[in-house]
Amino acid sequence: MHSPADHDPDPPDHGEGLTAVRAVRLHRSRDGVLPQVVDVPGPPPPTGDRLLLRVEASSINGTDLGMLGTEVFAAMIRRVGMPGFDVAGEVLACGPEVTAFSPGDRVMALLGHSGGGLAERVLVPQEHAARVPATCSAAEAAALPLAGLTALQALHGRAALRARRSPRVLVVGASGGIGSFAVQLARDAGAHVTGVAAGPRLDFVAGLGADELVDRHEQDVTALGRRFDVVLDTPGRLTFTAARPLLADDGVFVSTRVVGPDAPRAFLPARLRRRGPAFAAVRTAPRSADLAHLAALVDAGRLRAAVDRTFPLEEAAAAYRRAGGTATGKVVVTVSGPPPGQSSR
Repeated sequence: MHSPADHDPDPPDHGEGLTAVRAVRLHRSRDGVLPQVVDVPGPPPPTGDRLLLRVEASSINGTDLGMLGTEVFAAMIRRVGMPGFDVAGEVLACGPEVTAFSPGDRVMALLGHSGGGLAERVLVPQEHAARVPATCSAAEAAALPLAGLTALQALHGRAALRARRSPRVLVVGASGGIGSFAVQLARDAGAHVTGVAAGPRLDFVAGLGADELVDRHEQDVTALGRRFDVVLDTPGRLTFTAARPLLADDGVFVSTRVVGPDAPRAFLPARLRRRGPAFAAVRTAPRSADLAHLAALVDAGRLRAAVDRTFPLEEAAAAYRRAGGTATGKVVVTVSGPPPGQSSR
């Protein structure tokens, strides 16, 4: 399960707004769970360290897709029913404790577990936000937070990639949102990168900088006959047991699945762990410093947000279909345009 945040100090408040805003709400019907555009009360003025954002764009992640089809998210749908964890847009107002931003700043942010990013206005704590890269459009910035932070924290946090000498990295799901960032971040760290994806998407993965490619329909990824220092399973489908033959003696298998059969391994005390390959799960944290680091990499030309397609808010259902189908990289929903006289960059 992709976790949008370690905690959720600021669930979006849509109950006491002065004006209505357009937002996507998930609706249960006999055909399943479907996204619909509805009018909801807007959020109240910001308090404390919160920012009120006019959302220009939000992107679709695996967590959003999971809300459509799995019972894991049934309670979330009943409680909130408003998807979207990434946002990019303009600061409209700041709470009295905000120190890092001012009205008019363009920021990107990762919301908490309650989501709500597919709406014209949201509240977000300042520690979840960073300035939009100067070279990015709103759509590109909206593609960064959850997928980019997950890839960064998996590789440089859980796998300690920079502490490894000439590392070899295997990225499973290399054509997806998290995978597309992971390939680039691993290459930027000097790793030799092997990307796993479906055949038609391998050219896209090569364009991201992967050194070697594996067609998951043609080869069993668990039987490659090679060993890696880091194996990152972005879809969260492999088990540690299946991945172990791929790992070097001090290798680490990092999964985005924080709840599953391997979860207890992450909590074993050091004295009980056997020597050899290790398991780690990444639980994405909405750190402003990490977001700012991603922004700096983008502006330096060392990272790009691979946007597959953009859809207007009214076509959110089509955006979901695209994201769950043939997309490479991120699918983005444009919520509102920039203010009059201001470019989207």
